[in-house]
Amino acid sequence: MQKSLIKIRKKILKYFAKVLPGNAIRVWLLRMCNYAIGRDVYVGEDLIIIDDLSDPTTCLIIEDRTAISPRVTFVLHSAPNESRIRKLFEKKGKIIVRQDAWIGTGAVLLPDIEIGEGAIVGSNSVVTRNVPNYTVVAGAPAKIIKTFNAP
Repeated sequence: MQKSLIKIRKKILKYFAKVLPGNAIRVWLLRMCNYAIGRDVYVGEDLIIIDDLSDPTTCLIIEDRTAISPRVTFVLHSAPNESRIRKLFEKKGKIIVRQDAWIGTGAVLLPDIEIGEGAIVGSNSVVTRNVPNYTVVAGAPAKIIKTFNAP
């Protein structure tokens, strides 16, 4: 019974974080879901976080001064539900967004990736692998299009 209540609570908190106005409220609600959110983080409207509500090993870490644009999707867990092929294709893992990174509108980040410090993910990109520090990536799948020096 306790696990069910935790799942329901997290699902409700994620829903309100997605739809309520005001960055401070969204960040506070995401922290209440046990996601690690740093200081001075901006989270745009309509953020989608897909995770296994009952598995604490699927975690999201967003470090200080990160900007998450509207309609970004973090996929921490993906599986074909109750299908017989589930064990073959189920994927879960953490996503880490390092400090000063910027995730563009509509980007999709898949499980087990790290976005480097100061990295930029272009709008509507699909990130399938780690992004190095101070790098711009774009496309589906996302590819490096530029590197720059730390300010």
